[in-house]
Amino acid sequence: MGLGAAGLIGMAPVAGEAVVEGRVTLPKLVAKPVTPPRYENVPPAAIGRPEPPVAVVYLEGPTNVPVVRTNAVLTQQRLQFTQGLLPIQVGTAVEFPNLDNQYHSVFSYSKPKRFDLGRYTQGENPPAQVFNQPGVVRLNCDIHQHMRATILVLDTPYFVRTDTNGMFRLSGLPAGQYTLKAWVEEKDVRSQTVTLTDGGTVTVNFGAQR
Repeated sequence: MGLGAAGLIGMAPVAGEAVVEGRVTLPKLVAKPVTPPRYENVPPAAIGRPEPPVAVVYLEGPTNVPVVRTNAVLTQQRLQFTQGLLPIQVGTAVEFPNLDNQYHSVFSYSKPKRFDLGRYTQGENPPAQVFNQPGVVRLNCDIHQHMRATILVLDTPYFVRTDTNGMFRLSGLPAGQYTLKAWVEEKDVRSQTVTLTDGGTVTVNFGAQR
């Protein structure tokens, strides 16, 4: 149906429903040091690369869309979050498994969702967190200062992550006129008006913010 993660590139449109596809111009990945003094004994080879920049494209405007309670997973592996940007719908429960053989301590001070999972290692299962408020939730690790991730909580089920080239395909959309948005960063949210028709495909490209 093209809802959330189901709307990945390569899916065929559902008969009688609209499709939006295109490209978002993404920022370049800026390399930052990843071995602060707090854990200088960790060999550099043990630290994975952060995920390259991606964007989230979502449809704003449809009303009377039911909230579908779902689950999501944001893993910690090789001293990184496996996704730097995780889009979810309001009401989603997110698990934070640790696949590293050392402690992590995931927390957020963001207004839409404040929590602190405390220190836990591989095989330990902290409680899943339910995100009931839309907004931007910034994640950190209290032990490894370079670890960062963002959860984008949306009040729409019509969204998809781009690939690392900025390409996206969002299917299963209702007909009508709406605002299509591309969330790249909190200060970089691009938008275009789209008119969707049953069975039709619209191409939208989001250039770099000026």
